[in-house]
Amino acid sequence: MTHTLVQDEVAILAVFTEHEEGMRLRDPARIVARYAVDAVTCTLAPPLRNTGLDARDPEALAGWMAGFSGPITIEHRDLEVAVAGDVAFVHGLARMAAVPVGYPEGFSMWMRTTVGLRRRDGRWLVTHEHQSVPFHMDGSFLAATDLEP
Repeated sequence: MTHTLVQDEVAILAVFTEHEEGMRLRDPARIVARYAVDAVTCTLAPPLRNTGLDARDPEALAGWMAGFSGPITIEHRDLEVAVAGDVAFVHGLARMAAVPVGYPEGFSMWMRTTVGLRRRDGRWLVTHEHQSVPFHMDGSFLAATDLEP
């Protein structure tokens, strides 16, 4: 089947919408369904890298979600999509907002996101995901979670 660039971009951006909806609905299975079986993720939470089943473990994600009360939102913006055949690369910004359990107020922070995808069996799946927050280079090495686009 021949795919147009526009069709591919629409399908790829739908993967990001699935992530946003999965977080909003607190549905770990919906979120991890976006990942290929051999995915590698480098998220904000330790460890440095997750691979394969560890990268798409709905129980681990549910445990992480349990650390927040109320909604957990992810918003993507300024996404740039590059597609070549069955491989795609996306980079942009993401904002996460949530209220940690036991805290009176929530937080909102922007991060950088880079995602590699492959089309497998006609479906775009995340094969690599990298999230990062810059840190202050003033010797404090504190994460710069106060930055906004």
